[in-house]
Amino acid sequence: MPRIRLDTDGPVVTLRLDNPPMNAFDTAQREELAARVRELADSPAVRAVVLHGGERLFAAGADIKALAAMGPQEIRGWNRALQRTFDEVARLPMPVIAAVTGYALGGGMELALAADYRVAAEDAVLGQPEVRLGIMPGSGGTQRLARLIGPARAKNLLMTGRRVKADEALRLGLVDEVVPTGSALTAALTYARRLSEGPPAALEAIKDAVDHGTDAGMSAGLALERALFTGVFGTEDAARGLDSFLDKDRRSAL
Repeated sequence: MPRIRLDTDGPVVTLRLDNPPMNAFDTAQREELAARVRELADSPAVRAVVLHGGERLFAAGADIKALAAMGPQEIRGWNRALQRTFDEVARLPMPVIAAVTGYALGGGMELALAADYRVAAEDAVLGQPEVRLGIMPGSGGTQRLARLIGPARAKNLLMTGRRVKADEALRLGLVDEVVPTGSALTAALTYARRLSEGPPAALEAIKDAVDHGTDAGMSAGLALERALFTGVFGTEDAARGLDSFLDKDRRSAL
C-alpha cells in the first residue's frame, strides 16, 4: 500500500502521509515522499502544495525501532537521505503549506518546518523530543527551528524536548495560524488556492529571495533580490500585470 497519497484539486495538490498508526518515517515512506516531491517539482500544473497527515495526527517522527537497530555508518546514511528529502520539500518552487493536526513530533515537526506556512489545529502538539532519547534532531530541526523562532527559543525546545500546544506554538512563531480542531486542512487548502492564483514565477522568486537571501548577509541578499527582480520582468505574468495597471491608469486619467 502507498504510504504517500496525492490528492489533486486543480493547481493545488495535497500530499498526505498515510503510514498508520503514527505516520512514522521509515525508509519506504521516505523514499516514496522523495519520489512524489520530485514529481511535484517538475510539474508546471502544480501551483501550491499542502502537507497533511490526516485528521488524527500529522506525524510522530522517525521509526525509532528501525533506528535503534542501525550502526553509526548506516544511520548516518539514513539520516542524510531523510535530511535531503525534507530539503527537497523546502526547495519546491511553489508555496508549501502544512496542515498540522494532532502530534507533529521529531521528524514530523521537521517536515512541517520545511513548509512555507503552517496552519495548526487547536489540538495540535508540536515538539522535538529527541534529547529525551539521548540524541538530537537530524533532519533540519536545529537549523530551520532556529531561523524561524530565534536561537534562544529554539535551544529551549531542543534542549528540554518539551512539547508545545498550538496556542504557545503561535506565540513562539512556530506556526502561523491556529484554527478550530477539524478545520486545519480546509484552512490550509483555502490559503493554498489563494496563492495558486498568483503569478508562479514571482512567487518562486519571492520564495528564493527570502529562503536564500536572509542567510547570505545583507549585501548578498540584496544582490540576489535584484537579480530575481530583474528576471521576473521578462515573464508573461509581469507583462500582463503591468499592461493591466497602465491601462487602468490611462482610463482613470480620461
